[in-house]
Amino acid sequence: MSPRTTPLDAAHREAGAVSTDFGGWQMPLKYGNDVAEHHAVRRAAGVFDLSHMGEIAVEGPQAAAFLDAAVVARMSAVTPGRAKYSLLVDEAGRVLDDLITYRLAEDRFLVVPNAANTATVLRALEERADGYDVAVEDRTEATALVAVQGPAAQDTLLDAGCADADAVRELGYYACTPTEVAGVPALVARTGYTGEDGFELYTAPEHARTVWDALLAAGEARGVVPAGLAARDSLRLEAGMPLYGHELGPGITPFEAGLGRLVEAALRGKGDFVGRAALEAQAAAPPDRVLVGLRGLTRRPVRAGNAVLAGEETVGEVTSGVPSPTLGHPVAMALVRPAALEAGVPLEADVRGRRAPVEVVGLPFYRRG
Repeated sequence: MSPRTTPLDAAHREAGAVSTDFGGWQMPLKYGNDVAEHHAVRRAAGVFDLSHMGEIAVEGPQAAAFLDAAVVARMSAVTPGRAKYSLLVDEAGRVLDDLITYRLAEDRFLVVPNAANTATVLRALEERADGYDVAVEDRTEATALVAVQGPAAQDTLLDAGCADADAVRELGYYACTPTEVAGVPALVARTGYTGEDGFELYTAPEHARTVWDALLAAGEARGVVPAGLAARDSLRLEAGMPLYGHELGPGITPFEAGLGRLVEAALRGKGDFVGRAALEAQAAAPPDRVLVGLRGLTRRPVRAGNAVLAGEETVGEVTSGVPSPTLGHPVAMALVRPAALEAGVPLEADVRGRRAPVEVVGLPFYRRG
C-alpha cells in the first residue's frame, strides 16, 4: 500500500524535500540540510508539517468521565482551553500510545495520538466507550496540523496574522485557543516536541497551505525555515522527550520510561481505569530497567539498538541516539539495569562491534534559556 500524503505534499515537493515513509505517511525528512534545520529551530524557528498525527474527537455529556476510565490521567480535572499529556495502556499495563488531549469545552475533547497508532487508539477508545453517553470520531482526514517551533515562534505566528493576538500572547503552556491565522479558522495550541517555545495550528486541510505559506513568509527575515522529521528527531532527543517505538511501547513499562509520576498521580487521583491493577503491581516493584541519558565521550554516534556494556556484561540497550548539533557530541537515551548505574564500572556502547565510551548524564540534554 502506498503511504498517505498530507495536504501539504505539493508544498514539500516544491521546496525540494527528501521524503520518507513514516507511520504510513509520506513525510518530509529534510529540505536540504537537516543539521541546518535543527539550528534554525534553536536560533529562530522551524515550520513543521504534523498532519500525519491523529485527531480523535470525544464528545458528549459523559466525555470527561469516559476519558477518566479510558486513559492514564484524570481528564475531568482539565479545564476547557487546557491540555494534558497521558498514556493509553491495555489491561496488562502495556503502553499502547502516549497522547496529548485538549479539552475544548465541558463536553468536547480532542485526543491526539501518534500517526502509526491512530487506528489502535481509535479502536481502543471505541471499545471502551460502551456504556457511556459519548461519541468517538476519527477526524484525522478532516484535520491538518502545522507547527512553528523556536524562540521566534510567537513573533512569527503574530506576524502571519492572528485575529486575537492578545489571546496568543497570553496562551500558557499546554493550552489552546480558537482564532484565525492568516484569515482562516485554526485551533492554536502551545505545546511542542523540540524543547523550544512553539505552537501547533489545527486547521481544515484546504487551509493548510495558507497557514504554511503565511508562517514561512512572516518568518523569512528571521531565518525561519521549513523543517523535516530528521531535525524534529534530533531536537526532541536533545530535549529528552520520548518517542513511541523507542522509549515507549508495549514492552516498556511507564516506570521504566521515567513516567512513574504520571501513573502515580492517576492512581492517587481517580477511581478505576483500564490497566489500573497492572499499573499498581508495577508501582509496587522496582523497575527492571531505567531510562537514562548517555553522553558519548568520542565523536562516534551511538544509535538505537546498540547494546550498553559494563565490561563484558550487557546491561542495557540504546533506545535513541544522534550526534547532537547543539551540544557538539553524541547523545542517546538507553534502558539500563539499575545495578549497572551503581557499580561504578565505566559504560560503553557496542557500535557495530566497536566500543564507544559513554557516561550517564541527566535528562534533558538541552534546556532552553
